[in-house]
Amino acid sequence: MKIDVINIEAKKAGDIELNPEIFGLQPRVDILSRVIEWQLAKRRSGNHKTKEVGDVRGSTRKIYRQKGTGNARHGSKRQVQFRGGCVVFGPVVRSHAYSLPKKVRKLGLKIALSAKTQAGELIVVDSFKVATGKTKDLLKIITALQAPNALLIDAIANSDNPVVKAAANLEKFDVLPHNGANVYDIMRKEKLIVTKEAIKALEERLK
Repeated sequence: MKIDVINIEAKKAGDIELNPEIFGLQPRVDILSRVIEWQLAKRRSGNHKTKEVGDVRGSTRKIYRQKGTGNARHGSKRQVQFRGGCVVFGPVVRSHAYSLPKKVRKLGLKIALSAKTQAGELIVVDSFKVATGKTKDLLKIITALQAPNALLIDAIANSDNPVVKAAANLEKFDVLPHNGANVYDIMRKEKLIVTKEAIKALEERLK
């Protein structure tokens, strides 16, 4: 399947043949949902915690004798029914991550790329460069491409890349390297911009 390649001025600069096994699959909402839930579970910090009985400060001494006081029977002052006591079955620091088969993760990324292609939301550019690293210059490019809310996948997208620096102040425009492409970031943006080099790298990764 062929798709037009444009430059950063939104003018046609050729075309490119896309692998139909990566960019031409039928949408599978169930697969996309599984992968996105897996990604979001991994991102959760899991650092919420309450004090259990072993964490509460205080003695384990019985607060008063068992019988003869007319009061209910109690042991430690650290128990849940007392003010300043522990919390029963409260949350503890833990990881929310779980395993997902590699084949499912790989299929999810293929389906996400296919969904953007079939929806006409995939933009392939010959290269994406901002010489100055200034946000105003990047805004001119994404305005010409009609993609204010977009994810750019480039072959190289490290902190030294001027595009990354220029995009730091833009809330709706993100930049990722080809090896960091993922389902969640692709699907949460309206447009997907991919350079020709990144297309080749993605096809090599997912073949």
